[in-house]
Amino acid sequence: MVSADTARPPERVAVVGAGMVGLATAWFLQERGIAVTVVDRTGVAAGSSWGNAGWLTPGITTPLPEPAVLRYGIRAVLSPSSPVYLPPSADPRLLRFATGFARHSTAGRWKRAMAALVPINRRALEGFDALAEGGVGGETVEAKSFLAAYRTEAERTVLLEEIEHIHAAGQGIEFEVLTGDEAREVEPSLSDEIGCAIRLHGQRFIDPGRYVHTLAESVRRRGGEIREGVTVTGIRDAGRRVEVEMATGAEPFDAVVVANGAWLSDLVRPFGVRTVVQAGRGYSFSVPIEHVPAGPVYFPSQRVACTPIGDRLRVAGMMEFRAPDAPLDPRRIRAIVEAARPLLRGADFDARLDEWVGARPCTPDGLPLIGASRSPRVFVAGGHGMWGITLGPATGHLLAERIATGRRPTELVPFDPLR
Repeated sequence: MVSADTARPPERVAVVGAGMVGLATAWFLQERGIAVTVVDRTGVAAGSSWGNAGWLTPGITTPLPEPAVLRYGIRAVLSPSSPVYLPPSADPRLLRFATGFARHSTAGRWKRAMAALVPINRRALEGFDALAEGGVGGETVEAKSFLAAYRTEAERTVLLEEIEHIHAAGQGIEFEVLTGDEAREVEPSLSDEIGCAIRLHGQRFIDPGRYVHTLAESVRRRGGEIREGVTVTGIRDAGRRVEVEMATGAEPFDAVVVANGAWLSDLVRPFGVRTVVQAGRGYSFSVPIEHVPAGPVYFPSQRVACTPIGDRLRVAGMMEFRAPDAPLDPRRIRAIVEAARPLLRGADFDARLDEWVGARPCTPDGLPLIGASRSPRVFVAGGHGMWGITLGPATGHLLAERIATGRRPTELVPFDPLR
């Protein structure tokens, strides 16, 4: 039997999912001379890659399960206005996810997960630079100001302690501690409610929808095919080939990468991937504002993220664990408005547009699934939680190396889909 290390690289690979992770993987496979066909049930950037905050923030890319989540308490988590919302449900998959998520929301497990993320975080911005050098025209903007703003110094201690743990895990991040007045000098759009802040350095941001469409254009220019509005209903390992079953019929490929976010579990479970991938839905909208910030503004206590997109401010937030295709819940939009309105000056929340909900793919341990399944022809790339945009290019680069060479990069060891 030929081992994965000595097998010939695949010539033709299907990628299921046309978001940041899937398209970045396709692009880096093309760099290895591999032909790609990307298939998406809706279209390019139609899922969580469109309306998110667009942060490229490896400095604060941390595991989602954390002790602070447990401190909310059951009553808070069941409230539709809570930043983390778990609606009452009898869905066994959701209950299994919630149990695992709570089990991993301890200080010890957070530190272990953080240490696992550090090596791929270090490669995050390099991934975007590699795409730019390869001709992808999407712009990444240096965040001249990236502010985490708080009402009180007591609130701020949570992130300061987290930064200490990030440093202890081996990941560097430069920052300044500011008073409220100093923060308003940097960013006049902050209201007088803000009493202190932390200014982060070395981070970037993008318009995620526009960037992912630019990446798709690059994949097409290089000979890749992108099929939109095509649902993959199953995958079958046929020995030397893999059959990708679509509404149009089954089609053979040398390998397949499943990168369809919150929907990937159903396709990869037959290949030994047992980790639950649950939709952690985020909401956003855009508002006009008198002074468009020069960079992202984050209100950690409210879990609200703001990003300048053109001449408007995108306001995003919430983590809602429910079915990925559930309709937008207006209560969640109102909760973000109520949380953010007192903290921003000159923002017209009544003139908001582009109300959106997207299903971020979350795992119980806060770590993505990147690598081979039980089949050497079926690969997984997903479960990044809130960090699919930041880690998408690094994921694609590392997974393309794994597929093309048969050797697993050390950065991917903690993200084994079979763990």
